[in-house]
Amino acid sequence: MMRYIPNSSPTSQRKMLRAMGLNELEQLFENLPDSLRQKSPLDLPAPLNESALVSHFGALSEHNANVHEYASFLGGGAYYHYIPAALDHILLRSEFYTSYTPYQAEISQGTLQAMFEFQTYICELTGMEVANSSMYDGASSLAEALLMAMRVTGRKKVAVSRAVHPHYRRVIETYLDDGDKQLIELSFTDDGLTDLAQVSNHRSDLAALVLQSPNFFGCFEELSAAASLAHASGALLVVGITEPLSLGLAKPPGHLGADLAAGEGQSFGLPLSFGGPYLGIFAAKGEYLRSMPGRIAGQTCDDKGRTGYVLTLGTREQHIRREQATSNICTNQALCALAATTYLALLGKEGLRELALLNLAKAKYCRDQIEQAPGVELRFPTPTFNEFVVRVTSDLERKVGRLLEQRIWAGLPLAPFYPELDDCILVCCTEMISQEAIHLLVEGLAEK
Repeated sequence: MMRYIPNSSPTSQRKMLRAMGLNELEQLFENLPDSLRQKSPLDLPAPLNESALVSHFGALSEHNANVHEYASFLGGGAYYHYIPAALDHILLRSEFYTSYTPYQAEISQGTLQAMFEFQTYICELTGMEVANSSMYDGASSLAEALLMAMRVTGRKKVAVSRAVHPHYRRVIETYLDDGDKQLIELSFTDDGLTDLAQVSNHRSDLAALVLQSPNFFGCFEELSAAASLAHASGALLVVGITEPLSLGLAKPPGHLGADLAAGEGQSFGLPLSFGGPYLGIFAAKGEYLRSMPGRIAGQTCDDKGRTGYVLTLGTREQHIRREQATSNICTNQALCALAATTYLALLGKEGLRELALLNLAKAKYCRDQIEQAPGVELRFPTPTFNEFVVRVTSDLERKVGRLLEQRIWAGLPLAPFYPELDDCILVCCTEMISQEAIHLLVEGLAEK
């Protein structure tokens, strides 16, 4: 442990210790169990020069799995899609990857234009009228949508479907855990859809009804029916999104009665990267513009009629009076949003639809193969996009392990999230999955 030595410690450290009534730095750690404290110097090898260090780490990297040699059927909010090579060349331009919040519009036109175009794409995809220039990630974005619904309605109760991504629900619980807000959980039916009949029990004081579509099981929710139920009680319908590629094919939530759409944009040009960084999507009806969190870039013109871009709204406490602030979001995921903007521009409207259709077709082929195989079955009959729940009648863990030995990630086990689905996995088929891999998956899960 480091010890406080009066003659060699910085003045500020000495003052801090004196103010706390301490003599040694080590006294700060006395509450830690003795068995967990390092008593002797770390037993580290001698340092290496640069070339030797590079060779050492190169040798260590040989022990890592090459993910490109695996067929991944994992999904559940993080999707393996092909990223065009051109995308990285744009992101690696220094004016983008070194840029900060564009407070000075006169020197930030490129960044502001990219933010504005990102917002435009999100509005077109979600069917909403306004969108911000991204949030932290899908989970915090959905949680912020619920806080916004409470501001708009003046109510403190929200009903969240249990078919919403489990991690998103955990973040929502954290956001709402301040004593005066109430979270109601709605169960799902044998069809894999939210049980909307439960909404009638909470109509009088509900701020928002929250569904995800496609939901965590890959099933398309009945958004029009949900919107009618929510609006009849004066609540807002908030739709969560984890696989935004589905918006290239499905009817936008805004056209089905949703008031807010919030979720994750990782599928649009961002690699999996062990969980991030990602970007949050947030869009709403125009009437709720001034209740939105985050930043909004706008398009205008100068006194000579030339097009220009500005930061139109910033609703953080730093920018406006505290009582008028809508969020403490203090940054955005501008570079990730630029990746999504570039990805969507490269694909275009037809390309996005074709890619969505390819994902749908791959998943349908896999579903069809599973329906014909012994020992496996589809858990829910409802139409899905590119992922679905598979029930394995025996030895699920052993079969998943054997498939991993064949370099196949069979899917996401649902037992940690839904104990009643302990014999099920969530299987995802994107454009990166081959027909051969699908056959190997089905054979591996169906074997005795």
